[in-house]
Amino acid sequence: MKKHRSGFVNIIGNPNVGKSTLMNAFVGEKLSIITSKAQTTRHRILGIVNGDDFQVILSDTPGIIKPAYELQTSMMDFVKSAFEDADVLVYMVEIGEKGLKDEAFFKKIENSKIPVLLLLNKIDTSEQSMLEEQIQHWQKLLPKAEIHPISALENFNVEEVFQRILELLPEAPPFYPKDQLTDKPERFFVNETIREKILLNYKKEIPYAVEVETEEFLEDENIIRIRSVIMVERNTQKGIIIGHKGSALKKVGVQARKDLEKFFAKQVHIELYVKVNKNWRSSSQQLKRFGYNG
Repeated sequence: MKKHRSGFVNIIGNPNVGKSTLMNAFVGEKLSIITSKAQTTRHRILGIVNGDDFQVILSDTPGIIKPAYELQTSMMDFVKSAFEDADVLVYMVEIGEKGLKDEAFFKKIENSKIPVLLLLNKIDTSEQSMLEEQIQHWQKLLPKAEIHPISALENFNVEEVFQRILELLPEAPPFYPKDQLTDKPERFFVNETIREKILLNYKKEIPYAVEVETEEFLEDENIIRIRSVIMVERNTQKGIIIGHKGSALKKVGVQARKDLEKFFAKQVHIELYVKVNKNWRSSSQQLKRFGYNG
């Protein structure tokens, strides 16, 4: 009988490198929201993949940035925590990238005592010569890391990387129940889905000034009724989110409802409201309320 393997596999990298796409490909569910905008991921999200003889606990963290305000400092705290409990560290880069935006994080990877898999993502967008040059570049920078070229979006080499992760995990019993997919509650995914639609539909500062809070999540046999509040920092932002005669807000609601019906496999009724919550991104008290700051 095969021994059971379990462990934490933490995915880190710069913004927009495809960490969330990889996480969702491994899990087979859309747990992390995905947009082309930087700082889409704000929390550390666990995705759990179970087999008869393994449990892989994947962790998608925010992209590494130099923090400019309190929210971003809190986001980087989630990345720091990813170094602390990892059994395998996945460092994702894309073709053409030269290093991390934070020197201290790079030093941690360089000196890591645990296995490091360096995934060279988006290889579907490059020539073979460029790929070979990049592999050499990273071999010099991180000689102890295993380098795997992948395309998370096209699912190229993703299964092979997953099998390698299984080989590297320690023998251990499962940490979570075998039917559990994530450590986050349903309301978290409602909030994130709405926030994804805001990232996709609005420009400039608006998506970054927004936080979503689900005040009501009532589920019965046939339908889930949701009431969520979109927080912004200023009255002008509130007007932009709502749009002419509520048209912009309605569009966000329709798109979010479609995704949530797929996610929960059930009919969803969603009501959205917009409130001004001044300077919430710089208030440690507000950030704590939204699940940041530990």
